[in-house]
Amino acid sequence: MKRNLVWLRTDLRLRDNSALHAAAERGPVIALYLLSPGQWRQHDDAASKVDFWLRNLQELRAGLDALNIPLLIRTVDHWSDAASAIATLCGQLDIETVHVNEEYGVNEATRDAAVEKALDQCGVRLRNHLDQLFFTPGTILTKGGTYFQVYSQFRKVCYERLNLGVPSLLPTPRAQAKLDIRSDEIPRQVEGFDTPAPALREEWPAGEEAAHERVELFVDEILKTYQETRDLPARDGTSRLSPYLAAGVLSSRQCLHAALANNHGEFETGNSGAVSWINELLWREFYKHILVGFPRVSRHRAFREDTERLKWRHDKSDLAAWQQGRTGFPIIDAAMRQLLATGWMHNRLRMVVAMFLTKNLLIDWREGERWFMRHLIDGDLAANNGGWQWSASTGTDAAPYFRIFNPVSQSERFDPDGRFIRRWVPELAGVEGRAVHDPSKLGLFGAEGYPQPMCDLSATRERALEAFKNLTIGR
Repeated sequence: MKRNLVWLRTDLRLRDNSALHAAAERGPVIALYLLSPGQWRQHDDAASKVDFWLRNLQELRAGLDALNIPLLIRTVDHWSDAASAIATLCGQLDIETVHVNEEYGVNEATRDAAVEKALDQCGVRLRNHLDQLFFTPGTILTKGGTYFQVYSQFRKVCYERLNLGVPSLLPTPRAQAKLDIRSDEIPRQVEGFDTPAPALREEWPAGEEAAHERVELFVDEILKTYQETRDLPARDGTSRLSPYLAAGVLSSRQCLHAALANNHGEFETGNSGAVSWINELLWREFYKHILVGFPRVSRHRAFREDTERLKWRHDKSDLAAWQQGRTGFPIIDAAMRQLLATGWMHNRLRMVVAMFLTKNLLIDWREGERWFMRHLIDGDLAANNGGWQWSASTGTDAAPYFRIFNPVSQSERFDPDGRFIRRWVPELAGVEGRAVHDPSKLGLFGAEGYPQPMCDLSATRERALEAFKNLTIGR
C-alpha cells in the first residue's frame, strides 16, 4: 500500500492539524521534520525559538509514537536542498502524496514550489492545506480585486465570512497499524544556536498540553478583563500564547473557538475582552495576507515604497544602547531587558520601543526588526514585520508619521506604579513614586549605575517630523 508523508513545519501539534489529518485519513502516514540551521541563521531566528521548536518536537514525537506514526528528522542546511532530500526520502519510503500546511513568505513559497516540481518528476503529489489562517490569501479582497491595505476594512470582510460559518476543528488522528519504521531521536541542540537559560525554558513549557492549559487559564481568568488590562505590562493581562501560535503548537482556529465559546458565539458584541482578542487574531491573519499580496515586505522592503527615501541615521552606539536597555528611558530599558531575559516582550512595549528607535533615534526599522527576530521566542515574519512597519510609519495601515509615542508618557499611563520598571531595571528599585518614569529630573543617574537619557525627546521628535516631511517635498 502506498504511504503518505506529512512534512511538518510551523505546525507542531496533533490536534486540528490540517495536513496531518488529511494524510492520516488517506492511509499509512509518516511524519518528517527538516532541520535547516543555515536557513534559520539567514532568517535571524532566535536561539530560544529554535530550542522551543526542538522541545516541542520532543513532545510531538511522543504523541505521534502513541499513534504509530513515525517522526523522521533530516537535516538540510538551507531550504534550497529540501527538494532533493524530500524526493529521495519519498522514493525510499514508497510515498504517494506529501501533505503540507501552507506557509506564506517569499522564501517559503520558493522552497515549496521547488519541492513540488521535484516530486512531480518522481510521480509524487504535493498537497497543500490551509492551516495557519482562517482564509486562503487571495480570497479576502477589495471590490476592485486587490489585497486590503487597511486592517479595519479587511476585518469587516472577515467578520462577514465568519458569520457565514466558523472554520471547524479537526480531531487528533486515530492510531494506525504499526509500520516497520522507527522515529528518529530529536536533537537537544542545533549547532550555531545556544541553549537558553533554564529560567527561559521554564517560562515557556513545550507541548500541546501546556499550550491548552494556557488557553484555558486565559479564557477563564483573564479574557473578561483583557480589554482593560492588555496594555499594562506589570499585569498578567495578555494571553502569552504567541510562541505557541508561531510554532503551530496551537492553531488560530482553536483560539477562535475558545473565544467564541466564552462569548456566546459573538464576534462583535458581548464580552469586550473576547472581541478584542478575536481582533488580535485577525491582525495576525491580515499581516500574513500582506506577505502574499505584497511580497516585497518579505524582502526587507518598506510597504510604503516612498519611505525607502528616508534618511535613516547609522549610529552603532545609539543602536547598541537601545539593544541592551541602556537608553536612560526606564520603560524602554525595562522592555528591552525583558526581551533579552525571556525571549518575549509585552505588545504595548513593542510599539513603544519601536517608535523610539525609528522616530526618536531615526534608526532604520530593519535594524529593530532584525534584533527582535534574533531574540524573540515568538518571532514570526509577518507579525514582526507588520508591527515594525506600523510603528515606523512605513507599512500598511501604519501609524501616521506625526504620531510619535512619548516613552515617559507611555510609562506613566501604562505602568503608573512603576512595577514593571522596577522589576527589570533594578538600578531604579529604590526610586519612589512617579520619579521612576523619568529619574533624570532628579539627577538619578551615574552614581546609581543608571544612564542619563541618551536624547532629547522633543528635539528628536522634531527631527523625525522633518525627515518625513521631506519625503513629501521630494516627490
